Amino acid sequence: MSGVTADLTPDRPALRSWLPGFVALAAIWGSSFLFIKVGVAELHPLHLTLYRVAAGALTLLVVLAVLRDRLPRDARVWGHLAVIAAFGVALPFTLFGYGEQRVESMLAGIWNATTPLVVLPLAVLLFRTERLSVRGAVGLALGFAGVMVVLGVWQGVGGAHFIGQVMCFGAAACYGLAIPYQKKFIAGSSLSGLSLSAAQLVVATVQLAIVAPIVAGPPPLPTTLSPRVLAAVLALGALGTGLAFVIHLRNIRIVGASTASTVTYLIPVFAVLIGVVVLDERLTWHQPVGALIVLLGVAVSQGLIGRRRRRAAPGVGTPTVPVVEPAAR
Repeated sequence: MSGVTADLTPDRPALRSWLPGFVALAAIWGSSFLFIKVGVAELHPLHLTLYRVAAGALTLLVVLAVLRDRLPRDARVWGHLAVIAAFGVALPFTLFGYGEQRVESMLAGIWNATTPLVVLPLAVLLFRTERLSVRGAVGLALGFAGVMVVLGVWQGVGGAHFIGQVMCFGAAACYGLAIPYQKKFIAGSSLSGLSLSAAQLVVATVQLAIVAPIVAGPPPLPTTLSPRVLAAVLALGALGTGLAFVIHLRNIRIVGASTASTVTYLIPVFAVLIGVVVLDERLTWHQPVGALIVLLGVAVSQGLIGRRRRRAAPGVGTPTVPVVEPAAR
C-alpha cells in the first residue's frame, strides 16, 4: 500500500490528461487476480507473495534511486511500517493466494472492493480518525447486505468455496486495518509516498523471507518455475506495484485523491472481465448483484452519492489529503 500526499490539483483537468492512466491502473490492478490464480497453480501462496513483494520492492528501489529519493531514516517510522507491511502487504497478499486456490479470480476481485466498508468502522471505533455519520451507517448497512448476497447465505455456508471467499474477505479486512493505521501514524510524515511504499515492501520482503520457509519450506528457485508462472510473478511485482504506483501518483497529482481513489469501482469490473475472457470463469447471478450492492454501499459511505461539491474559484487549486491505496490488487 502507499501513502501519497499530492500537490495542489488544477480545477477541472482535461479528461485526456488523466483518464487513460486511470483506466490503465484499473486494468493493471484488476488483472492482478488473474496473475495470482496463475501463480498459485505452481507456487505455495506464501512463496508467491514473497517473490512478488521482492520484485515490487526491487522495482520501487530502482525508481527511488532514479528520482534521487531516499528511504525513511526515523526508527519510529520503520516501526510503524513493520505493522503496515504485515497487515497491508504480507498477510493480505497471502490470503488472496490461499483464497484463489479455492475460488475464481474474479470473485477475489469482487471481495477486494469491500475494503472501504472495513476501513470505516475501524477508523471510527479503533483509531478514532473518522466519525460515523448517518450516511456512513447507511452505506455500511448496504455493503453488509451486498456481502451476504455475494456469499449466497440462503444456500447455506460451508465447503472449500465458502472458505476461499472468507479468506479473500479477510485480505480486504487486513487492508481495512492497515489503511486507518497508516492514516493515523504515517500520513502526516514529510516523506514521499514512493519512499514509504518502497520501505513497506522492503520490510514485507524481510517478514516473508522469515515466515515462508518456516510455514511452506524453502521457496523454489525462480529458474525452476514455468515461464507462465514466472511472468505472472514479475507482472504482480514490477507491473502491479511499480508501474501502478507511478500511474496512481500521477493521477492523484492531476485530479486529486478523491477522484483518483474511485479506481476502486473499476477494479472488480476488470477482474470479472479478465476472469471470464482469459480463464473462462463463470459467476452465478447473485455474485455480480451482490458486488453492485457492495459498490453502492461504498459510494454512499464515502459520500460519492448525494454529496454536494463546492466549485473552486477560478485559478485556485484544490488541495488533496493523504490517500492510501491497497497495492495487493
